Amino acid sequence: MRAMSTPAPRRLPPLPAIIFASRWLQLPLYLGLILAQGVYVFHFWVELVHLVEAAFGNQEALVKLVSSIGYKSDFTVTALNETIIMLVVLALIDVVMISNLLIMVIIGGYETFVSRLDLEGHPDQPEWLSHVNASVLKVKLATAIIGISSIHLLKTFINAANYDEKVLIWQTVIHIAFLFSALAIAYADKIMAQTAKTQEH
Repeated sequence: MRAMSTPAPRRLPPLPAIIFASRWLQLPLYLGLILAQGVYVFHFWVELVHLVEAAFGNQEALVKLVSSIGYKSDFTVTALNETIIMLVVLALIDVVMISNLLIMVIIGGYETFVSRLDLEGHPDQPEWLSHVNASVLKVKLATAIIGISSIHLLKTFINAANYDEKVLIWQTVIHIAFLFSALAIAYADKIMAQTAKTQEH
């Protein structure tokens, strides 16, 4: 029995074709995000190398670490302590979470708004990509931003002695605002999904 042939795509009139092709203008934006991802990878390894060198007593690496995390002490820092290590590790986790956010935007955004990647059946296809759409991507991005904000807030609280009280309050308020925004987005998408199911029935 002969397999059914796939129908050829309908040819669009010139104006709709130009408008539809304009989605490719987003391609340089996603390529730029890939370059930004590379910068984050480089920054991650620089900080990790400094941490390892400082652990072996390299004072120059220790000074760079202390400067990068904004750590201040009443005494001259001559060796790693638990607070410095914790702040550096949180900074590395922060880089990883932002990198994950970039991947979601790059892959999910390209798949949703530009063109299909045709990853069906690929062993390394991300699980979330199989059911991604604009709404799902929006909720995932909001959740990722809350995670990043949580890391920043934790870093601030650990190093609270070096921050003004107003900074601590405003960072907490902004984090709560992110949290409520994500809940509102998720709730709105839930209502829209329920409305769509009701209309189908």
